[in-house]
Amino acid sequence: MPEILANKKIAMIVAFRDFRDAEYFIPKEILEKAGAKITTVSTKSGTAVGADGGDIQVDLLIQDLNPADFEAIIFTGGPGCLQYLDNESSYKVAKETVEQNKVLGAICISPVILAKAGVLDSKKATVWSSPMDRGPVRILEEGGAIYQDELVVVDEKLITGNGPAAAEKFAQALIETLTEE
Repeated sequence: MPEILANKKIAMIVAFRDFRDAEYFIPKEILEKAGAKITTVSTKSGTAVGADGGDIQVDLLIQDLNPADFEAIIFTGGPGCLQYLDNESSYKVAKETVEQNKVLGAICISPVILAKAGVLDSKKATVWSSPMDRGPVRILEEGGAIYQDELVVVDEKLITGNGPAAAEKFAQALIETLTEE
């Protein structure tokens, strides 16, 4: 595969504990194969640990993340996502990413953060939900999003995926969006 994303810088934001491994490692591998340089971002320094036991070194703290330094910002999901990332630092990053017309991605439960940041108004998006828990869909709709029951939804430079099963397609959508620029 040619390095179609050569030298493109992408920040992947993870919960310091219990990020969803597949939603980080699968897109990261696909994006790196395409030539992108990945920076891992979290709320604490050190080693972030996934819900399935994978671990990664945190390169940058979210409060030090400047979207202007990257072509894309991606929020990964997982059980720890809302505990660690549902906060003002994340909202600020999401808003700045959109204001700077950068690519913004979110997978699994993390589109909830984008909705709370106010960046999904009138945008098509998806989010993880289940028959027992429609809360995430309600939060998106309350944030003005047009919810789509799809694996991956692309609305201009906004890419959302609904969970680990969407990880590969989510990464491909990111690549397509980044190469259309």
